[in-house]
Amino acid sequence: MVTWTGIARREHSREGLRYPSDMTDGEWALIMPFVPPAKRGGRPRTTDMREVVNAMLYIASAGCAWRLLPKCFPPVSTVRRYFYAWRGAGVFEVMNTVLVMSLREIEGREASPSAGVIDSQSVKTTESGGLSGYDAGKKVKGRKRHIVT
Repeated sequence: MVTWTGIARREHSREGLRYPSDMTDGEWALIMPFVPPAKRGGRPRTTDMREVVNAMLYIASAGCAWRLLPKCFPPVSTVRRYFYAWRGAGVFEVMNTVLVMSLREIEGREASPSAGVIDSQSVKTTESGGLSGYDAGKKVKGRKRHIVT
């Protein structure tokens, strides 16, 4: 947990960035090891990978269509190609897993959680709907869904 001192505020400040979704140098240092290296052979990579990741973060935070990506980022086709390639290769899953485990260790907890919490919810459904049951405890006719966190 970050204690918001003057130093911490400066480290996490987003001032001076082009967009609020752009990464700071510290954030890029955490992400950079997960960016796949350029392929061997062929033309050398000319695209700035930090800008590609910034473009992906812009799309995710703005919730806009690919075609609405501002011109200051690499071409939409380039960003989209990297996004789909990395998603298919599991880059984002690995990045998320490793960063979450690292954060847990920094906080003094085990890297992987050893317990979970189960919760359920009963939802009413229509008469003509598909499968339905009856939750006697809550006296609800419908579906019951469960989640583990």
